[in-house]
Amino acid sequence: MLIFWEKRLVFLATPKTGSTAIEMALEPLASASLQRPEALKHTGIASYHRHLGPWLTEQTGEDFTTVALMREPLDWLRSWYRFKLRDDSDDPTHPMEGVSFADFARRYVASGGRAALGIGSQAEFLTNGPNRADRIFRYDRIDAFIDFLETRLDCMIELPRINVPPSVDVRLTPEDEASLRAAMAEDLALYNSL
Repeated sequence: MLIFWEKRLVFLATPKTGSTAIEMALEPLASASLQRPEALKHTGIASYHRHLGPWLTEQTGEDFTTVALMREPLDWLRSWYRFKLRDDSDDPTHPMEGVSFADFARRYVASGGRAALGIGSQAEFLTNGPNRADRIFRYDRIDAFIDFLETRLDCMIELPRINVPPSVDVRLTPEDEASLRAAMAEDLALYNSL
């Protein structure tokens, strides 16, 4: 999460949407950068409204605009899979060894699967009941997000290319894709509303 005090702007770092690159590019401009621990870096809108937002408003007398990126939900899960495969190489137990993307998607869809995988949903991160982040930009249209930031922060922004995941097979059968789409219906509805 990045806080731009003077501009009354907060960037919420949605996991697996290029947040590390954005933070690298914008941290020098931010008044505060919350990157560790992971729970602070990836503070969702519910926690923001419960804790940080009221404090910021109390300090400044103004509400801060919250901005975030959202990735197409199936592509987002593919990114999580690639990340966990890469991360798995550092784990001596190799829990992802031999796990195909189809297996991973089935685990995600299963009851309790998201919690077991340590993956929530973008809708949970970006919304809280009827409330949602003020500005949500589509990851596949990151240029619009950059244009918004350049205008709001009055500077040029160039994002570094980091955390490039390995190339792996992430295809699904039509049945598995339909099951995954049903399980991600809330995320898909939010994404399609952007």
